Amino acid sequence: MSYGDAMNARVRGEERRAEIIGAALEVIAERGYRGASLSAVAERVGLTQQGLLHHFPTKDALLVAVLQERDRWDAVPDPRWRTDLLVSLVEYNAMRPAIVQTFSALLGESVTEGHPARAYFTERYAGVRASMTAVLRAEYGERLPNGLTPERTAPLLVAVMDGLQYQWLLDPESVDMPGAFRDFLHLLGEPVD
Repeated sequence: MSYGDAMNARVRGEERRAEIIGAALEVIAERGYRGASLSAVAERVGLTQQGLLHHFPTKDALLVAVLQERDRWDAVPDPRWRTDLLVSLVEYNAMRPAIVQTFSALLGESVTEGHPARAYFTERYAGVRASMTAVLRAEYGERLPNGLTPERTAPLLVAVMDGLQYQWLLDPESVDMPGAFRDFLHLLGEPVD
């Protein structure tokens, strides 16, 4: 096999993996992780289950790939962010219901003992809380206008963001996710737009 053929095969393999991950996102959003099967994902991309296993040897390996891909698409706040950029993140999520639905389904399932995504979400939330603490400290110092410290406020901020996502997914016509998040920031001491 020539170098060019090898490169083309590699690119096709990467494209196929991306297609499988996209299909897995859809299937997990529809059925949850436990209800999603490798055969359903394989069928969606026109492969046999054996063909899918060539790219992802286990269902857990596919789940990890889905979560990693989602994190590549999603902007996880870092200490250089400001709270107004968090509003932009909430607005962005409101344009991606399938991604938010998949994330929410996996998050909900991950609280059970032995779920393959439990460690991922536990580590992710520790990092997100630390990042939110840094964002709040950079913007407000050691105390927010409401008197709370950044450490005490960060879990509340994360809870509001995720809780709004669940409410919005259940009733998008009634829940203005970005507007409600702006209202929460106002409670923290941000000026109203």
